Amino acid sequence: MTPNNTKRISKFLSLILRHSPETINLKLDKNGWANVSDILSNKKLRFSIEELKEVVANNDKQRFSFNEDNTKIRANQGHSIRSVELDLEPQSPPPFLYHGTVHKFMVDIKKNGLQKMNRNHVHLSKDRETATSVGNRRGKAIILSIRAQDMEKEGFKFFLSENKVWLTDLVPPKFINFK
Repeated sequence: MTPNNTKRISKFLSLILRHSPETINLKLDKNGWANVSDILSNKKLRFSIEELKEVVANNDKQRFSFNEDNTKIRANQGHSIRSVELDLEPQSPPPFLYHGTVHKFMVDIKKNGLQKMNRNHVHLSKDRETATSVGNRRGKAIILSIRAQDMEKEGFKFFLSENKVWLTDLVPPKFINFK
């Protein structure tokens, strides 16, 4: 499969599994799972089960997962669909997590912290390299260090998605190292 075809399928899966399943009249269950057969039988789509498996297996950010028998698929995180609950158990985070952003958001972040905005969670990375990659998508990355264990001590919950992205509901400014 060509890189362009892989990217096209990945972007389309992100659309229908994270944000707008109604685009193809797809039904997601409460945990975000969709039937693979419903996706592949849709007349608007032009990819095979083999191509779908290749995208899931080789996506650079491991955005998607199959269930055990490959009959269902879901996005691992990044949903804007409020009714989707990934059913993740709270986990203790490492002392620090990281968030990549760009300069134009810094005034708001310093005032209000990291907000989930139109997503279900704030996304945090386990290392600076990953946060840099995320931040660079919008310009020159600024990497914020988050005192995650301090947050947990104050009652904030953290979840670890299947593709190792740390999720939380909010990061108040007092837990962000801006230097």
